[in-house]
Amino acid sequence: MNLVYLDYAATTPVAAEVAQVMAQHLTLEGNFANPASRSHRFGWQAEEAVENARIQVAKLIGASNREIVWTSGATESNNLAIKGVLEGFESGHVITSSIEHKAILDTCAYVQASSSKHDGFDVTYLEPDEEGLITAQQVQQALRADTRLVSLMLVNNEIGNVTDIKAISKVLAGHDALLHCDAAQGTGKLAIDVVDMGVDLMSICAHKMYGPKGIGALYVRKAPEVRVHQQIHGGGHERGMRSGTLATHQIVGFAKAAELVMANIDGEIEHNRQLRDRLWQGLEALGGVQRNSHVTQCSPNHLNVSFSGVDGEILLASLAQLAISSGSACNSASVAPSYVLKALGLADEMAHAGIRFSVGRYTTEADIDFALAEITRVLAALR
Repeated sequence: MNLVYLDYAATTPVAAEVAQVMAQHLTLEGNFANPASRSHRFGWQAEEAVENARIQVAKLIGASNREIVWTSGATESNNLAIKGVLEGFESGHVITSSIEHKAILDTCAYVQASSSKHDGFDVTYLEPDEEGLITAQQVQQALRADTRLVSLMLVNNEIGNVTDIKAISKVLAGHDALLHCDAAQGTGKLAIDVVDMGVDLMSICAHKMYGPKGIGALYVRKAPEVRVHQQIHGGGHERGMRSGTLATHQIVGFAKAAELVMANIDGEIEHNRQLRDRLWQGLEALGGVQRNSHVTQCSPNHLNVSFSGVDGEILLASLAQLAISSGSACNSASVAPSYVLKALGLADEMAHAGIRFSVGRYTTEADIDFALAEITRVLAALR
């Protein structure tokens, strides 16, 4: 059976070059030691590998190596950013959106529910506009004197719409609120410069950009006003912001993945865009297909569409030769319609029939043509 993978937004395969570097940091013959072991050469070599990797990952987003805090992934980075910042306050206000990843929404809900420990935090959930975007104007209107944190994603994980984070940072100029950006879906797919964007904190991870799962980072802008309280206590690692023995093999894998991305970021963006557009042109020609992703302000590898006249779950099950999803991988077991598509104003039927396609480095034109042929066949049968 021919199988085509079109779910790069869920995760990406580890690049062969990345796997090779990781293997060199696992066994006795390799660089396997604990980077915190400062009493022997094995530990020094592991620490050197980690610090070189920190420099490489920092370059990916235009940061300083001193601003990179290793985590287990974007979910932990999001938790550390939100809880870590708010722990420094007794009360206040947070701005986010209703279409964020669950790692943001659930963390904000936790902060709201923890009012027994302090006066509590109010959270404003911005709704997307008619184009499915969260805008700087919305942030401006929601901003309060006691706003402590604004947390908005760069690229929406379900529909791929891109938030103008730089415009939002300009709104916050002169305000004490910090700006956090969940860039898990954007890193490696878009050119990112944290200084130009004006963010204080940014969550990134490796597995969305051909690196290993289980490793991520939080960018913490080096400034006195950007204070993050650790959430995992233990040994004071990562400048006291995140304790735990560093996974050298995963960290060097992250760095190698970053190196590969930076070597051809413009080429990858164009490759993904051409294939995504080829897919959309083929789907649009079928009729009864609604594009949920923004036409221009969208990541190059995302395409979310809804098919009218068919049951979404049956359609997904019938396309067994395609690895696609009905939304976020974190919610793929849910039978409820996508909360992101519902927030865009789609009726339950169309929200249920929404499918996310995402292309990547290893996708080919033949993969797209095969997918279109399969979708055409299945739609004809179901309709």
